[in-house]
Amino acid sequence: MARKKHSSVDEEAQIDMTPMLDIVFIMLIFFIVTTSFIKPSGLDYNKPEASTATTKKAANIFIGVSSTGVIKMENRQVDIERVTANVERMLAETPEAAVLIEADKLAEHGIVIKVMDNVKKAGVDKISVSAGKE
Repeated sequence: MARKKHSSVDEEAQIDMTPMLDIVFIMLIFFIVTTSFIKPSGLDYNKPEASTATTKKAANIFIGVSSTGVIKMENRQVDIERVTANVERMLAETPEAAVLIEADKLAEHGIVIKVMDNVKKAGVDKISVSAGKE
């Protein structure tokens, strides 16, 4: 049997990029889905300083209290009576959530205590108050 001669035009070898792009997009989707995003409280505040301040694992629920007494959760202003309902709603999404209260050092002590009390009423035992290191 005679061999056929190849045509004079050689085909260029090409690399198929489609499988690589599929893997890259799948990895991108995986990292986006598994990343936990931090929800800032949306308040500019000055933390009180404490010599015994420690770093805790990231909390899932942030509550901000400004120096003027404004309470913010999820970047929206919340009335103090609605803190319990909002925390209960967030607990339904993440049952093992911890709460971090970020209060300005000029915030009234009574408001911070009321917020802590309302968080306790919602059923959260893990409550931290944010402070800076001296």
